[in-house]
Amino acid sequence: MIKAVDQTWATDPAQLSWVAAVMSAMVLYGLAHKKLRERGSTWPAHRTVSWFAGCLLVLVSVYGPLAQLAHHDFPVHMLVHVLLGMLAPLLLVLAAPVTLALRALPHATARRLGRLLSGKAAGFVANPFVAAILNVGGLWLIYRSPLFQLMHHNLLVSAFIQVHVLLAGYLFSYAILGGPDPAPHRRSPGERAAVMVMAIAAHSILAKSLYAMPPAGLQVADAQTGAQIMYYAGMPVEITLLIGLCLPWILGNRAKTHRRKTAGQL
Repeated sequence: MIKAVDQTWATDPAQLSWVAAVMSAMVLYGLAHKKLRERGSTWPAHRTVSWFAGCLLVLVSVYGPLAQLAHHDFPVHMLVHVLLGMLAPLLLVLAAPVTLALRALPHATARRLGRLLSGKAAGFVANPFVAAILNVGGLWLIYRSPLFQLMHHNLLVSAFIQVHVLLAGYLFSYAILGGPDPAPHRRSPGERAAVMVMAIAAHSILAKSLYAMPPAGLQVADAQTGAQIMYYAGMPVEITLLIGLCLPWILGNRAKTHRRKTAGQL
């Protein structure tokens, strides 16, 4: 059994900062959407729904009863991991917040943001291999080091790890999908698929290792249930990423084939 943190989570500054950040993200996205409507432009409703759903998943993962229970119960902790580190990032990426910002911001600010996205630093972190190391490699470090126990005894460390898990998950989803936001440094579908397969394997091996060799301080039954949640609950998100990666590739090849056949008949 994991010991609970000693501080009062409901009034802890680190936890309240999460609430403020998530609420701010929802408000800013809504304001940007409103600005587009005022200009007479449209924005896909499913992207707005995806953003707010992702933000709500982040919020319930880091603040409230579920988040508090995750400090006591390892299976719940793993459920929160899937929500915060896998599903929420995917929903946030699918909401295309950068595209919305580029369309809503003043032209000068949008150009500066575009240059930032085209820079070397953005290209480095958007590299699928780097994103996979930050994402899956970070999980190995958390669960196979003293960080796992420390995060359940210190809310500041817990908040730092939560930020890392969310941002690493976002970068990974963005790097694998190569969009829908602009991706000046997008790698080939084959390279992204190879990294995705390796990441799935590393994530699965970690889950199996937790099942076979639970971290210190965990009851075997809790560790095994949590490992199964990590393995099986994460699988649908991984499959969705693979579909999102492969579908444009397949459709693009079909379109090219159709154009060639049409050109040959002329």
